[in-house]
Amino acid sequence: MAETQLPKVLRALAYRNFRLFAGGQLLSLTGTWMQNAAQAWLVYRLTGSSLLLGAVSFAGQAPIFVLSPVGGAAADRYSRHRIVVATQATAMVLALVLAALTLSGRVQVWHIVTLALMAGVVQAFDTPARQAFFVEMVGEQDLLNAIALNSSMFNTARMIGPALAGVLVASVGEGWCFLANGLSYMAVIGGLLLMRLAPFEMRKDHGPVLSELMEGFRFAWRSKQVRMLLAMLGVASLLGAPYVVLMPIFAGEVVGGGPRTLGVLMGATGLGAMAGALSVAARTSVQGLGRAVTYASAGFGLSLLLFSLSRNLWLSFALLVPVGFSLMTQMASSNTLIQSSVPDRIRGRVMALYSMMIMGVAPFGALLAGFLAQKLGAPATVGLGGGACLAASVVYARQLAADSKLGLPLCRGE
Repeated sequence: MAETQLPKVLRALAYRNFRLFAGGQLLSLTGTWMQNAAQAWLVYRLTGSSLLLGAVSFAGQAPIFVLSPVGGAAADRYSRHRIVVATQATAMVLALVLAALTLSGRVQVWHIVTLALMAGVVQAFDTPARQAFFVEMVGEQDLLNAIALNSSMFNTARMIGPALAGVLVASVGEGWCFLANGLSYMAVIGGLLLMRLAPFEMRKDHGPVLSELMEGFRFAWRSKQVRMLLAMLGVASLLGAPYVVLMPIFAGEVVGGGPRTLGVLMGATGLGAMAGALSVAARTSVQGLGRAVTYASAGFGLSLLLFSLSRNLWLSFALLVPVGFSLMTQMASSNTLIQSSVPDRIRGRVMALYSMMIMGVAPFGALLAGFLAQKLGAPATVGLGGGACLAASVVYARQLAADSKLGLPLCRGE
């Protein structure tokens, strides 16, 4: 039960374990976004190549596509709490290694690629376990709010982190951002270790690993709601979200700025995403979330298309706010709808598929975006991605309307 009375939008913070998680997570995520922005700028400074920007992003996220199902199976078999502690500690070590290489002046692109690849392996186990761990912290009653608040923290950090990185990179260099990120993991690890949790009891009915992996895939395929939501997320991750990879080019060439400009543009996306997450957090049920996914997907595609046409810094800033708002609304709403549909015993495996669509598909999009940007330019590449997301939202809306007329429950609450 919740321990204190809080406004509806903050109700998950009434749970002590979630408060500990949230406090550490906000600081750690700020460090992560500082590193993301600084790393992108470092690669661009060292190489000037949009293709290598895409390659580094690919290395950091490709393992998620391959290994997330294994991470999901682990989250359903072992203690999710212990898995998250272990993955956060490993991520801290990787960030500190990158900081040491950069501050010593010895960093090379292959170092960045290798460490990004290792971080991707860690993330493949961390994300399914962390997503499935929410229900243990707050229970099913406040799961929607916990997911949305976590998204709002993610995007508060997404707004603050790149802005801080822009200042630090311009004044003292990228290495200090990596050091700050490494140290920030101490906060989330400390919060996790202070939690009071029921003793973990391993299930005794485990089958072969391959059989358990396939059970998660079968559930997602047979559930039309889950299947459609995952498909929409896949389209957004493959064709829309890689605009972030090309952001250094927009900052440096399209609007004629530098690292501070990069921080401003990425902060605009974070501002919109935070607002989107809070709008989902204010909801008290899943009623209407299917329609929210439709509108958010359409808004994301349209805003991205308009952003690709802008050559003015503040117009680009203004357009990135709805880009962030729409994408986060789609992701948080989809996350909630999926989690509300899945039994807890396979929650980790199904959320692993969510991780694959959000993060695992993204590296292929990043690689594709880097290649197309070399041929067509960054603005045209982002515009094509926005148009594709807009088209996908139309297909989803038609399917939603058709099933509604037939009385089929494509999305709960429709």
